[in-house]
Amino acid sequence: MAAAFEEIMSDLRNRIYKPVYFLAGEEPYFIDTISDYIEDKVLSDADKAFNQIIVYGEDTSVASVIDTARRFPMMASHQVVIVKEAQSLKKIEDLAIYIEKPLQSTILVFCYKYKSLDKRTKLYKLLDTSAVYFESPRLRDYQIPAWIERYLMSKGIKIDPQASAMLTEYLGTDLHKIANELEKLLITLPAGKPVINSALIEKNIGISKDYNNFELQNAVGNRNVLKANMIVKYFSDNQKENPLTLTIASLFSFFTKLLTYHYLPDKSKNNVASVLKVNPFFVKDYENAASKYNAKKTVQIISLLRTFDMRSKGYGDAGTEAGDLLKELVYRILHI
Repeated sequence: MAAAFEEIMSDLRNRIYKPVYFLAGEEPYFIDTISDYIEDKVLSDADKAFNQIIVYGEDTSVASVIDTARRFPMMASHQVVIVKEAQSLKKIEDLAIYIEKPLQSTILVFCYKYKSLDKRTKLYKLLDTSAVYFESPRLRDYQIPAWIERYLMSKGIKIDPQASAMLTEYLGTDLHKIANELEKLLITLPAGKPVINSALIEKNIGISKDYNNFELQNAVGNRNVLKANMIVKYFSDNQKENPLTLTIASLFSFFTKLLTYHYLPDKSKNNVASVLKVNPFFVKDYENAASKYNAKKTVQIISLLRTFDMRSKGYGDAGTEAGDLLKELVYRILHI
């Protein structure tokens, strides 16, 4: 059956095991988390020596995996067989014969990364009805802040919305990378203060709480010329850490959402947050920006951002420095 990540992990922690786990999809973090838990926690260290087998798709075959899965455990309740990089297995559809009648004492795990099965096939239908089939989609950028909040909440820690937005801007959508940075932050969190804020991030990760894409977006949205120019100068002096293409993408995302905001018939806080897919904390930023840039100006800015995106990639530009392009772009937005 298709299952949710939280449901699978809850069952595993409660020692409720299924004979087959087929873990597919674009996001490797969830696949690795499930398979690592099974690898580390299901068997004792003593039982692992005889009853835990890890193979790789490129180095084995479906027939060999089935033969291994059909063996009985030695002096243990289960054997664990994990197939890593299972997307490299040839003739994966031949697995159907085992899924029809799996051995209950074997826990067979397939890590089928960056791909998903064709849902029209017999194998998928069998997995969906007779095994645990989990598909892990890659999260979109707007989903990352909520994921960060849930990750920390599970550890009894809170993070303020601005800090969450900073991390998203800086780290992107790589969940392994984000989780690693969050674990570093947890180590440095002062005792008795279970809240991660912008200052803690700046101190321990190196993201400036005053000079980042989120703050530039905020300054431009409020037509704060002084602050915007200070950030632009900082970006120009530190171009390696602040690539122009990412800054343009950040501004494009903001003004695209602002255009959507202009045409929302229901501008209540919760509806805006839902439609724009932002934390309700940031709705005020769109309210403020809407008072500075009407719909017509917002459309002109989006067009301008598209032009500068092309110029930053060498189209229609004779080689203007990235810092100078950013200065021109922000000046033109602020004075549109």
